[in-house]
Amino acid sequence: MTTRTYITRRGELETYFDRTAAEAWARLTSTAPVGRVRATVRAGRDRMRNTLLSWLPQDLQGQRILDAGCGTGALAVEAARRGAHVVAIDLSPTLVDLARERLPESLVSSPGWGSIDFRSGDMLDPSLGAFDHVVAMDSLIHYRDTDIVSALSRLAVRTRHSMVFTAAPRTPATMLMLGIGRLFPKGDRSPAIEPVSPQVLHSLMAQDPALEGWTPGRFELVTGGFYKSQALEWRRT
Repeated sequence: MTTRTYITRRGELETYFDRTAAEAWARLTSTAPVGRVRATVRAGRDRMRNTLLSWLPQDLQGQRILDAGCGTGALAVEAARRGAHVVAIDLSPTLVDLARERLPESLVSSPGWGSIDFRSGDMLDPSLGAFDHVVAMDSLIHYRDTDIVSALSRLAVRTRHSMVFTAAPRTPATMLMLGIGRLFPKGDRSPAIEPVSPQVLHSLMAQDPALEGWTPGRFELVTGGFYKSQALEWRRT
């Protein structure tokens, strides 16, 4: 069941990333020069992407991957290089169009590489089908812990092996940054992150019947400058 809070926040994120921040996001995810703050965010995202990819099998030939919240497609491209058939979906049609533009020609023409099906829409859409692995990098960090677990439980019933995702860590530094962000005029703010505890997520996970047979796996905190996020893995046993 999709909660009202999930639907409300999904609408806010679609507006922000497709209109308000599309140009800034395009620059951040490129190789163009950026300021010191955004440089730390770029470096942190690169490290997080590499972490999540390292938790997937090295050989992804023939496997179906959901890149939930694909942004401009960097993770989807790396998974496809390893042979995966990737469904890469994002709420922002603008960012998905940019991802298509950035798709390397070599990926399209090289034998042995996988494929990418770029789409705009909701990552929870059941018509996307079943997957071997789900990756959700920084696409759940704006949702409450209950909505995160609800979203993952809906994905779990269509996932064969693992779900790797990120959540905003509940640390003093994160809470301070969140407090500072609330001082800005409302029109200048991005949708607030929702810091969560892995222990709380695991407790909610244990209470969800759809997640029976799933267990927590690896965990890594990735921090640097203004990028602070935690990587989590849930595996089907």
